[in-house]
Amino acid sequence: MTAVTDHSQGDEGFRLSQLLYDTRYRSVTIQIIALLALIAGLGWLLNNAVSNLAAAGQDFNFGFLGSVAGYDINQRLIEYDSQMTHGRATLVGLLNTLLVAVLGCITCTVIGVIMGVLRLSPNWIVRQLSAVYVEAFRNVPVLLWIVLIMGVMIKVPPQPRAFRGDNPDATMSLWDSVAITNRGIYIPRPTYEAGSALVVGVFLASIVAIFAFRWFAKKRQEETGQILPVFWVGLGLFFVPAILTQLVMGSPIGLEYPELAGFNFSGGIHLRNSLIALWIALSLYTGAFVAENVRAGILSVSKGQTEAAASLGIRPNRIMNLVVLPQALRVIIPPMISNYLNLTKNSSLALAIGYMDLTGTLGNITRNQTGREMESVLLLMAIYLSLSLSISAVGNWYNNSVKLKER
Repeated sequence: MTAVTDHSQGDEGFRLSQLLYDTRYRSVTIQIIALLALIAGLGWLLNNAVSNLAAAGQDFNFGFLGSVAGYDINQRLIEYDSQMTHGRATLVGLLNTLLVAVLGCITCTVIGVIMGVLRLSPNWIVRQLSAVYVEAFRNVPVLLWIVLIMGVMIKVPPQPRAFRGDNPDATMSLWDSVAITNRGIYIPRPTYEAGSALVVGVFLASIVAIFAFRWFAKKRQEETGQILPVFWVGLGLFFVPAILTQLVMGSPIGLEYPELAGFNFSGGIHLRNSLIALWIALSLYTGAFVAENVRAGILSVSKGQTEAAASLGIRPNRIMNLVVLPQALRVIIPPMISNYLNLTKNSSLALAIGYMDLTGTLGNITRNQTGREMESVLLLMAIYLSLSLSISAVGNWYNNSVKLKER
């Protein structure tokens, strides 16, 4: 007969030995000891580094961020010139990194989902073509794809002077609003006048209304079984209110189109070749891994689930949305988070093609100019760590929100 010790009664009071021998406290004690050991180790390393710097006649501080940078950044989302500080240059590089990360994560998700579904297509040709894409991009280093696409962007598109003359060799696309050249792509730039804030506010309110309607439609379907036209209603809410407000207010939001002036285009937004090459390469490379995640997630759902849903008369697209995907997401999302993290960190390869991201500014030019190698690298590591932890937190939150709930 097994004797069970009851800790809730007959205790003689707390004793220090319980921190190691009592199962109620032992795990917490071990974690606290490990945390203190880690903090002590990091403190020793930092103190040792500071002491060595002091012995070499150098101090440890981040005052260099306030000194004049003295270099230009070709691609930027905020105002910057060479007379601004290294801190401002670091911020510009960080925004460039975030731009590539956000665009890449969105694009690789779309590409990966499409290719993952096509890999399960009953059509042999479609299935093999998607397999060729996945294997080609998964098994070639992403740096080679970045350099290759950059070379294509420089060699294939026409020069700006090809758009000149009565019979030009090249013409602009999308109703003369987009110019694709070997110096980059020029697209229209939004311009804002009086009343534009109202249009933007209506647009944001429409997005909130779309999520509210999707929540209402899902709840209504669970309670009554009635299926509401979520896609068409959402499409209408996305475009109609903002367009009507734009027309009523007299079009306060306009577009500045790129125009050929001299030997290059002026006006609009200039997307440089380095940005486009990095965006496309990272999206295609990461999309190959996402495709395998999607394929594995769909295959993890028993075929009997699909057959059972079909026997009830549910349409194939509803089977995918209501039966297959909710179960497949448990397999898809965790590795998808890792893919997003890898894409964000792989953006540091932009240095190879001259795109001024965080590594190119803080980790390269600023570090070389100021001689603050340790401070620059530590700050660079801290920023990338913060980005990665933020992506993981958002991904884990979404994973918990879509996981199957037991009733």
